[in-house]
Amino acid sequence: MSAGSDNILFEYLLRLGDNCLILSQRLSEWCGHGPVLEEDIALTNVALDLLGQARLWLSYAGEVEGRGRGEDDLAFLRDAREFRNVLLVEQSNADYAFTTARQFYFDAWHSLALSELMRSADVRVAEIAEKAAKEVTYHLQRSSEWVIRLGDGTEESRHRMQTAVDALWSYTGELFEMDEMDRSARERGLGPDWSALRERWMQYVARTFAEATLEIPQGTWMQRGGRHGVHSERLGYILAEMQFLQRAYPGAKW
Repeated sequence: MSAGSDNILFEYLLRLGDNCLILSQRLSEWCGHGPVLEEDIALTNVALDLLGQARLWLSYAGEVEGRGRGEDDLAFLRDAREFRNVLLVEQSNADYAFTTARQFYFDAWHSLALSELMRSADVRVAEIAEKAAKEVTYHLQRSSEWVIRLGDGTEESRHRMQTAVDALWSYTGELFEMDEMDRSARERGLGPDWSALRERWMQYVARTFAEATLEIPQGTWMQRGGRHGVHSERLGYILAEMQFLQRAYPGAKW
């Protein structure tokens, strides 16, 4: 496949890369503000892992697009409507329970998604997924343990954790949506049917919540739009901080 010839693959890569990029930026906000030193470092490491994954997806996206844009251009020179991340990853940190719940929901999906992408008909997609899967295995283990620790902890920690998982539940449905672009990608063997991952995701979430003594939220209405460029106002604030230097000094290099 020649560069610049495949819009479906380009959009597919943006969705994968933008999820990692925006969540990485959110987690980096905890740097120097973690509840304990060990967690401050751990969150920063997870953020760096996700940033590295974003670089791989976006670098490949730039090659596929064939317009001379690299990872930096796609990260720093797009407006909010051009980002394709799910709404979940741009939600605010709020408190540590919210950060944990957001990470857990995403990690549980991300681990399943990467295991499927490792079988992609596109060799580069499969290679990136294989590399990322090793890191995400740790991410999921860590976020799961924190859900259990906070859920099955004190009355206060359980209340906060339950509040967080309830509040973020409506953002999880978008992870399993299939649109025309996804179906076309699926037919070509680029990636899985995202909707088919939901049952396994739910099973893992249910097991973890049971151990954490948390109740599974019962809401059925789900937020959507992020993968089509319709975002919450929160993304604008994220990009204002993330893109400031490049916008203030266009083309600047270290």
